[in-house]
Amino acid sequence: MITVKELQTAAEKQRIVRQILEALPEWFEVEESREAYIAKSPEMQCLCAFDGKEPVGFLCLKETGAATVELAVMGVLKAYHRQGIGRQLVTAAKKAASAAGYAFMQVKTVKMGMYPDYDDTNRFYLSQGFQEFEVLPLWDDANPCQVYVTAL
Repeated sequence: MITVKELQTAAEKQRIVRQILEALPEWFEVEESREAYIAKSPEMQCLCAFDGKEPVGFLCLKETGAATVELAVMGVLKAYHRQGIGRQLVTAAKKAASAAGYAFMQVKTVKMGMYPDYDDTNRFYLSQGFQEFEVLPLWDDANPCQVYVTAL
């Protein structure tokens, strides 16, 4: 049975974020970016999906404005894809963000049409009620940044 819990300590956040991101090289192969997510995780609210006692997915939220929180990083182990774990994590994150007084949630990913793995990611966020907001030249030409938003 999958349960979603908030991670409490900096060490726990970094250990779980590292464990899962390193298992997902298709999305997190750039070491500098991966290490930045791990380093910043203690500053964020992190929710984790557990299969028993084993962490199988997580997401971290960070404030980007008085009314807006960003789903800053998320990962679910490949063996657990397509089992509703991402949906559970996003639902829990929306509930937590709303309870904290935020009105909007945003997420950034690589624009649809660039890479098949990221196309799956885009479709996932769309299925969770996020809507296209804008595309920014935030990263580089090969990785245009798609921003999605949803009202909470």
